[in-house]
Amino acid sequence: MIAYVTFGADDIARAKRFYSAFLPALGYELEEGPAGLSYALPVQPGQSPVLPDFYVKPTFDGRSASAGNGTMVAFEARNQKQVRDLHAAALLAGGAEEGQPGFRASYGPHFYVGYLRDPQGNKIALFSNDPNEPGRDG
Repeated sequence: MIAYVTFGADDIARAKRFYSAFLPALGYELEEGPAGLSYALPVQPGQSPVLPDFYVKPTFDGRSASAGNGTMVAFEARNQKQVRDLHAAALLAGGAEEGQPGFRASYGPHFYVGYLRDPQGNKIALFSNDPNEPGRDG
């Protein structure tokens, strides 16, 4: 199981604007501190944490942050409409278009996904895979 994912960012305020445009709608709560941004799903008393957490932080070595080629983090939305809405919100919050929401031929018939780049260039996917919604084939 993956416990957490960390992306480096040179401009934390810009990253906060981007990620706060969609992660709270997916249930993530933000904790902000001198070490950067920590997004986590809330934990009820007596319950185990729901992983992974997602962190956006300045680089530990002090050099400029960079995006990985082939690296992507995908966040699951509740439905196709939420994918569209959050994709649009993330673009308005400083994201860059990497692929409009829709079905992709190489994935299952209900896999609905939109792709973005965060302000640092990291690739993000927002997806839904609900078999109760209309699929690619109608």
